[in-house]
Amino acid sequence: MNSAKSKKGGFSLKAYRGDAKTLLAFDLQDKRSAKNLAGFTILCQPKGRPSFYIHNNLRFEKPGQHAQDPKEPENSSINAPIHKFRWVHVPGSVHQGISPFLGEYTYTATPRFFDDSGSLQPLDPNLGASVVIDVKGFEKKGLELGFTRGYTQSQAFVNHFGKDARIQPNDKELVFDTSQESGVNAMGEHFTFEDEYAWLGFTAREKIFGLLNEVFDSKSLRVDVFAYDLKEPDIIKILLKLARQGRVRIILDNAALHHSKSKAIPEDEFETLFTKAAGKAQLLKRGHFGRYAHDKVLIVRPKGNGAAKKVLTGSSNFAVTGLYVNSNHVLVFNDGQIAQTYADMFDECWNDDAKRPGFLKSKWSSQTFSFSSAKTPKTTITFSPHDPAFADSILQGIAKRIAQEGRKSKSVGSVLFAVMQIDKGKSPVYTALNDIHKEQSIFSYGISDSPLGIALYPVGKKTGVLVTGKPINTILPAPFNQVPNVGGIGHQVHHKFVVCGFNGPDPVVYCGSSNLAQGGEELNGDNLLAIHDADIATVFAIEALTLVDHFDFLDRSATGPKSAKKKTPNASKQQAAIDKGWFLSTSGKWAEKYFDPADLHSVDRQLFG
Repeated sequence: MNSAKSKKGGFSLKAYRGDAKTLLAFDLQDKRSAKNLAGFTILCQPKGRPSFYIHNNLRFEKPGQHAQDPKEPENSSINAPIHKFRWVHVPGSVHQGISPFLGEYTYTATPRFFDDSGSLQPLDPNLGASVVIDVKGFEKKGLELGFTRGYTQSQAFVNHFGKDARIQPNDKELVFDTSQESGVNAMGEHFTFEDEYAWLGFTAREKIFGLLNEVFDSKSLRVDVFAYDLKEPDIIKILLKLARQGRVRIILDNAALHHSKSKAIPEDEFETLFTKAAGKAQLLKRGHFGRYAHDKVLIVRPKGNGAAKKVLTGSSNFAVTGLYVNSNHVLVFNDGQIAQTYADMFDECWNDDAKRPGFLKSKWSSQTFSFSSAKTPKTTITFSPHDPAFADSILQGIAKRIAQEGRKSKSVGSVLFAVMQIDKGKSPVYTALNDIHKEQSIFSYGISDSPLGIALYPVGKKTGVLVTGKPINTILPAPFNQVPNVGGIGHQVHHKFVVCGFNGPDPVVYCGSSNLAQGGEELNGDNLLAIHDADIATVFAIEALTLVDHFDFLDRSATGPKSAKKKTPNASKQQAAIDKGWFLSTSGKWAEKYFDPADLHSVDRQLFG
């Protein structure tokens, strides 16, 4: 069950299943129904567990003037209703600690109203609607998805681990004991690096370690690996053990970023350790095609001859930053046909020593590989590097699909994306994504670490949203806790995905390791996937929504370079909001934009609700 909808009178609630998260969308039948609307209260009921109310980040300035549940905090949504028409619930963000329940959830959303004097009225359960949906790692047919949280810049991370939590030991050893203590949070709770990694790596980490441990535990299996960054200590430990048993081969990037004769480089250190573990067997090759060996792939194969079993691919590097700082995705295909395609492509690269001239002569460089079966939704895959003409045709095809969303007459066109960088390099996709927010005929919602410009969520216009995942010197107003600025520890947004046609007749998501640029498609070892499936597109769309909403707020709070010397205020206490004036409004005016046909908020409400 990947979506569920319920209606009570003129109020409707729809739940979309994401990857261990849920998009909840609310709607009222017309503007008159939203008169004096105070927001929405959301009750979560994990099956067999205690129920809880979703928390708002804000509260009323004078809670005593409003209906309040004294057993709940002032920012609980029963006391401070949500002033939005959609909400993404991620278990473990506030309630249930760092190991939340995953399984069946019942969500009950109830519209709340002010009286004519602006006082919140008591909750009326007769107005609420309920839906039941699975909240767990996403699987469909034989395809599994996994995502990192990528939220070191978040209230949830700070609440669990503190603003100054270390992501790795200060000495930055390549291989270290992740069970050692990393820090102590504000509640006095001690936590390890492994605790942090499990929370930050989320389902992507589960998929990667699940596959590697499956291979390690079965002497009849081996794994072939494409790696770009390779710096995650526990992954390295498994690879070294497999090397001693002769059950792993690795193609590892050796571009200047990952190889040097004059200075210490982690990937060179890994090569030394791995070569020693492998003994006389040649199980590692270094190469970079025309520029980078940029794939991030694990292929499970029988130890002897026989067909490959499964393959993991995606945007996530096998590194501390890749899994625990960056926002990334992985896909696991439990489909022997796709796995064998990747295995044969790996063999070609192994035989060509990961060099571009040999690969360009092979079929892998010049063909599009198509799949659709009981195990796999309709999917196409291309493997780079390509010649210039084929690379251009791939990127032009994506750009044309983006443009199609603006020509729809019977439904709202939509493009949601998270792409690492769209400011450098030649690409028709970059041009399309940088410009699309200017269009009023498309619902566009996007994030990049380096867009050419940003466009925050507008009021009174239907133009789209484009935000950056690297706001400068963010200082949040009370009552928000301060969050780490990650400018010096790599990308925040490392995804490379674009969703076209959410809730339309032919939704598609483009994803994988490709940076969607002409140079990368011509020079890098990469794989680019197009998956035509509504449920898969929905999961990626929810990821985009979550990231854009989060960083739209942080971008508004960014102070810029001139403010870098300002002292960051301690805004951890709700009481500090009284001095700042950040409170919920006490009229229904906040909802008017959601019913204004000339406002993006109205398009948002109709698209999802």
